[in-house]
Amino acid sequence: MILFQEHFREYKRVAYHGVSGANIMFERQIDSSKRLNILYDDVVGHYHVIANLTASMARMYACKGCHKLCTSDVTHACDQTFSDCMSWPSCEFSNFRIPCLECNRHFRSHTCFANNKRSTKHKRTVCERKRCCGTCGWVLTLGNHKCNNLFCDNSKENKEIGHFC
Repeated sequence: MILFQEHFREYKRVAYHGVSGANIMFERQIDSSKRLNILYDDVVGHYHVIANLTASMARMYACKGCHKLCTSDVTHACDQTFSDCMSWPSCEFSNFRIPCLECNRHFRSHTCFANNKRSTKHKRTVCERKRCCGTCGWVLTLGNHKCNNLFCDNSKENKEIGHFC
């Protein structure tokens, strides 16, 4: 193990326990663009190198800030990334907010606004995938929005706020 740590000392190493991607056993705090993801197999007591993190955990998105895996980047929230433009590290604040007429949201700096317009691996911008309703102000990630309605996980439909399913 000492030879392993010595060889990969310039890498940010993240060890996951289980294939859910939620249980991080170990994370070496180092500022490096190089990253080594490993998975601990508790049945045989062995670590496996993860070549493709999102494919191995059957998730669409791996957060660069908190390293958690989830199904969507626009719905993921953590204290390491900025929720408006989904950038990591977070954008710097400016003294004014920049409005976007396309998605009806406001951004903290010119850099944040530019990140919102930049294409992601989904081949669509954050601006195209996340918008704010002009009537009720709700942040939307799906196209089937009705004001004063919320998506119900039980019935899988938009229902009025306060309904009982």
